[in-house]
Formats: sequence, structure tokens, C-alpha cells
Amino acid sequence: MSHVIGLKCRECGTEYPAGIQNTCYECFGPLEVNYDWDYISDHISKEKIAAGPKSIWRYADMLPLESEKRVDLGAGFNKLHRARRLGAALGLDELYILDESVNPTNSFKDRVTSVAISKALEFDIKAVGCASTGNL
Repeated sequence: MSHVIGLKCRECGTEYPAGIQNTCYECFGPLEVNYDWDYISDHISKEKIAAGPKSIWRYADMLPLESEKRVDLGAGFNKLHRARRLGAALGLDELYILDESVNPTNSFKDRVTSVAISKALEFDIKAVGCASTGNL
């Protein structure tokens, strides 16, 4: 059984089967993955995640991928740094900052791109285009 139920419009709630579609036909709103949270809670544990690889793929069971076709450039598993002074200035007891500079292009986009290209491979897409600020 898959942990992905389908796609759901963030704006109007219209649901669609999982597939190559990113916009709602009813309102043109963005579609998000609709997960089977009962399945996930029954099959995925903190221990299973912790035992995974030191990359984004330790969370593979939580990602909308059905196959083992995965693009891995080493993105993810970035360190959190405690920001004591900034936290204190903001009135927070604990504040952590994620260091994205250790990703291949020094950007949070590397994790998203790894999943997106892996999904494109599942759909047997041969070419992918991307608008970028220059770091993809």
C-alpha cells in the first residue's frame, strides 16, 4: 500500500489522483501531496528514520516517491546551530539555524530538486527545465 493518497488543491480542496499535475483544474490553485497519515504512523518510526542514511533519503518513506530511482547529490542532513544571542534577542529560549551552505549548491533548493528529479525519473520524463536564481 502506498502512503500517497493523491493530490489536493491547497486553495479549494479539490482532490486528484497522483500523477503529473501541479495545478487545480477548478481554481488554478497549487496542488499538494495528500498523504495517508494512518499508514505512515503504522509503518514509519523515529527509530527507522534515525537508522537511515545521512542525507535527505533517510526520510524517503515520508516523500512522495514510489520507486528506488533516486537522485542523490548528498543534500540534507545539515547541522543545526544553536543561536543563543539571536534567540535571546527574540525572547526565545531555544533557536536553531539550519546550515544550508553544506548542500552541493549552498542552497535549500538541493533537497527539493533531488526529490523533484527523482519523481521525474519515476514518470520516465527525459528532460527537465528549471527557472533559477543561478544556483541550480
